[in-house]
Amino acid sequence: MTESTTMPDRVVVPKPPRRPSRSKAGRAFQVFGRGVATVWSNPKARVGLVLLGLFVLMAIFAPVLAPYGPHDDSFGRNEAGSSAHWLGTTGNGEDVLSQVIYGSRISLLVGFIAGGLSTVVAVVIGLSWGYLRGWGNDVVNFLVNLFLVVPGLPLMIIIAAYLQNGGLPMIILVVVITGWAWGARVLRSQTQSLRSRDFVTAAVFSGERPARVVFREILPNMTSMIAGSFFGAATSAILAESGLSFLGLGDMATVSWGSMIFWAQNSMAILTGQWVLLFAPGLCIALLATSMTLVNFGVDGLSNPRLREGTGR
Repeated sequence: MTESTTMPDRVVVPKPPRRPSRSKAGRAFQVFGRGVATVWSNPKARVGLVLLGLFVLMAIFAPVLAPYGPHDDSFGRNEAGSSAHWLGTTGNGEDVLSQVIYGSRISLLVGFIAGGLSTVVAVVIGLSWGYLRGWGNDVVNFLVNLFLVVPGLPLMIIIAAYLQNGGLPMIILVVVITGWAWGARVLRSQTQSLRSRDFVTAAVFSGERPARVVFREILPNMTSMIAGSFFGAATSAILAESGLSFLGLGDMATVSWGSMIFWAQNSMAILTGQWVLLFAPGLCIALLATSMTLVNFGVDGLSNPRLREGTGR
């Protein structure tokens, strides 16, 4: 009679719990949150964000905040400040406060659109110029140096005078044409620095196309620099729009801070004691440009960790 042999029980090793994989949107949101926290940790950038947010809210809710319409000329001319008109009225009988509030829309619209388009042109040209090699580099180098050497303001005046009566799209086009070269030069230098890194070399040897290497490998490492370039271009666009409108080269039918200064200058506002017609829109232009410049201090901290030393999280 044989003994019955029993097989040993199989030991079941429990599998470690799988970590939930985060989606690309979740990772992007986390990176964006860290970037916002870094910018907010800078005291100067914090002041700039608050100022910029106030101007954005003023532009969005202009119909609610403005006591009158921007083109309502049914009031007395050149009236002083009162309870009905806090900043007085213009030479055409329009409420100054309402025009200041509505004027923020044009400045922000031109700043964001022209700054965004200038940044896009600078990114495409700067990254391609810094990565690719050949005779095309010499052509791009000549064009960039040409736009950098030619004075920006006279070039804007010439183009705007030639394209008169083009309205707001004309001003945006002029700002984009004259505002992309400096950003392209800076991005090209950074691209040349990243071109020799190991991750770029590995992507090249794996058979990636040059366009994919530039925009999938190099571009994500230049996010902070691109953001800084955008705020710089937006600031230049706001000042350029105000300058062109002040010179009478913009769309005088629209209410903007530059056109307000233009009409105030034509009506001799200083001689008639209506200094607020020049002071109010000029102060708004200065504060909006200052807010974007202050935000740029925080954006610089994204790419330079040394600038974050001494700031709280």
